Amino acid sequence: MERVAIFPGSFDPFTRGHEAIVTEALRMFDKVIVAIGHNSAKRGLLTPEARKRLIEQIYNGDARVEVTTYSTLTGDEARRVGATTIIRSVRNATDFDYERTMDHANREIFPELRTIIIIAPAEVEHISSSLVRELRAFGHDTSTLLPQGITLEDFIEH
Repeated sequence: MERVAIFPGSFDPFTRGHEAIVTEALRMFDKVIVAIGHNSAKRGLLTPEARKRLIEQIYNGDARVEVTTYSTLTGDEARRVGATTIIRSVRNATDFDYERTMDHANREIFPELRTIIIIAPAEVEHISSSLVRELRAFGHDTSTLLPQGITLEDFIEH
């Protein structure tokens, strides 16, 4: 039986930190589904479709990584794609407390799902999508925070 995990997030944009979590998750699972949550009330740097294209470009040719978008509960999306595990990452104690609360809520609604928390590697724990967006807003280079070969300008709709 194939071990499938879902890695949900906004990924606006997908960073080296996210990439490190996918790499670690692939050590434990046969397939990782990067699930881009879409909140129509929020306007991000990239559209959900652009985020999907960006992540697909990174994992082009790797059948173990699939990318989807969704606007439902993560548990419902996990069921839809056949995942039994939710992958979450933490950089600090604040992240952990939030993720623990989310795990308890998910277990109430989706008792068959489990959450695995992956601690961000030290070399990328400072990287967040919000940091990338803020640095870009002030005209700073963010290339060292993004997966190799990714240029956000290729994905931003003007």
